[in-house]
Amino acid sequence: MPSVSNKGLTMPQSPIRKLVPFAESAKKKGVHVIHLNIGQPDIKTPQQALDAVKNNNINVLEYSRTEGSEEFRSKIAKYYIKNDIPVTADDIIVTTGGSEALSFAMNTIADTDDEIIIPEPFYANYNGFATACGVTVVPVVSKLEDNFALPPIEEFEKLITNRTRAILICNPGNPTGYLYSKEEVQKLATLVKKHNIFLVADEVYREFTYDNKTHTSILKEEGLEEHAIVIDSVSKRYSMCGARIGYLVSKNKDFIATALKFAQARLSPPTYAQIASEAALDTPDSYFAEVKEEYVARRNLLITELEKIDGIKIAKPQGAFYCIAELPIKDADHFAQWLLEDFSLDNETVMVAPAAGFYATDGLGKKQIRIAYVLDKESLKRAVYILSEALKNYKG
Repeated sequence: MPSVSNKGLTMPQSPIRKLVPFAESAKKKGVHVIHLNIGQPDIKTPQQALDAVKNNNINVLEYSRTEGSEEFRSKIAKYYIKNDIPVTADDIIVTTGGSEALSFAMNTIADTDDEIIIPEPFYANYNGFATACGVTVVPVVSKLEDNFALPPIEEFEKLITNRTRAILICNPGNPTGYLYSKEEVQKLATLVKKHNIFLVADEVYREFTYDNKTHTSILKEEGLEEHAIVIDSVSKRYSMCGARIGYLVSKNKDFIATALKFAQARLSPPTYAQIASEAALDTPDSYFAEVKEEYVARRNLLITELEKIDGIKIAKPQGAFYCIAELPIKDADHFAQWLLEDFSLDNETVMVAPAAGFYATDGLGKKQIRIAYVLDKESLKRAVYILSEALKNYKG
């Protein structure tokens, strides 16, 4: 029998999706599963994005340009300029989701066995992208007791070798919800310039910042033009996860030209999704004000309810819509599966994402879960109550 690749064997499972079969089995038994496991917003997609697809007059669904349509990229550039980020359409490549943007970025800046330093916990698929690209993830630990703030810059510098090609951050963070300060971004900027490496920032949650805090894009940092690479997406900003439209943004011309070759290999991003995404850029600021207000209310309710549970530790998110909680258990993977297979309260249970899959260091995050507060407040409150009752009954 032919064998699959070692790369395939070492490809990590998604900690978010690996429990789906257990959730589906529970549903078939008639159990209502409340999903706290996935960052799929329940916020309505802007109507103009949906109407743009419904009302178009395309007769032949042709390939689009590899880098995305000129009109769309120009409009994206205007969005950035509005946010005091000076870029042009030529600095942008439209991708099939932020995931493809990350894959293109890793392939463009790193060869096999090169290294990228990432503060952990981090978005679990970074591990998958790195494995697929042959890149080694070098983790630097951020801690729950520090609210997952940027680790001391000295810890990054200790890890830099002649194989290091970049530092990658997610700001605001998935899964932590941590928002890096301007001072923290500047420390990273100084470090990457000193060592002549890239700084890659996944900024897909840029709009979602709370407590009167503001987001600092690496594209605003003077002198970082040749080092800065931004990953962006319409998925969370406009509640358009299914559109699968993201983009790479960098003022480094060599980087963009090289990334474009990887983009050419997949031909072009989807046309209808670009049409919807271009229309979404006309979304008024009032939309984000209302969405942020809703997420703040959900976050506050979630933290308040979680703090009622004995033995729990919580990091307070300042952005995005995720929270890491440490539970009074030994193994969150086992607990999450048990919730779906063996526990229900009034025929309801909850699905969570075990946090160990968001770390690269073995053994870290074993007691932690990630909660996505993308449900209405009533559902969130009910979910936390079920979680608290489950912990009282859990014997693992």
